[in-house]
Amino acid sequence: MTVADVSASASERPMWRAVAVPSEHGGWGLTLEPVLLGLLIAPSMVGAMLGVGAFVAFLLRTPLKLIVIEIRRKRWLSRSQLATKFVIGELLVLALIASVALRAAGWSWLLPVVIAAPLVGVEFWFDVHSRGRRLVPELCGSVGIASVVSVIVLASGNSFGLAIGAWMVLSARAVGAIPFIRVQIARLRGTSESTQLSDAAQAVAVAMGVAAVVIDRQMLAGFIGLLALALLQLVWVRKAPLPAKTLGLRQMVLGVGIVAVTAAGVLL
Repeated sequence: MTVADVSASASERPMWRAVAVPSEHGGWGLTLEPVLLGLLIAPSMVGAMLGVGAFVAFLLRTPLKLIVIEIRRKRWLSRSQLATKFVIGELLVLALIASVALRAAGWSWLLPVVIAAPLVGVEFWFDVHSRGRRLVPELCGSVGIASVVSVIVLASGNSFGLAIGAWMVLSARAVGAIPFIRVQIARLRGTSESTQLSDAAQAVAVAMGVAAVVIDRQMLAGFIGLLALALLQLVWVRKAPLPAKTLGLRQMVLGVGIVAVTAAGVLL
């Protein structure tokens, strides 16, 4: 696409969509995985409600980022006003969900939120400074989002071990996948990229999987899935890169696969 095509395409996008809907597709999958795993291994109404809250929080990030950027640039446009309305509405929804969850399930589910908050904060800081595509914020954001599985598990009355173990498995999946994808994308753009970063990430992901099993033995199937995925990515990173869209779709399928295997290990 030419610059003119991109500009025309952007101008045709409705303002509400540009203000309220995240442009990155990977974030939807990263939010879906912990919600899905949490509801599979610890189903409950309050857990489902908190899962909805996770998606609302994911949506909140887009208009909130726009407002912060506008304030930094010392300007206020019509889109800024629209973004403010979305932020207020989504914060009210989150406050309602949190209030009901606290009444129904106590406060224990807030602990993962408190632990993950600095990670999400780091990712948000980089994002509003137009550096969100760097490795550190991507890893911080992914691990932070994965905490949602712990929130759902604890809200459903299950153990801290199960909550932390499930969080570790999904975090390990992200830690292995993100550097792998970055190497593949760099190659698609014609940049020479060493496989060392991706290889090291696979080793870290496997180590995190081991830690998850130590914390809760029910994570054994999840660890086996992580190990298989790490081995596949060690092979794939040395092959010709796939188109970006195909790469993204494959990662989404693999993420759901890790969720399914982990859930099966807990339930069976």
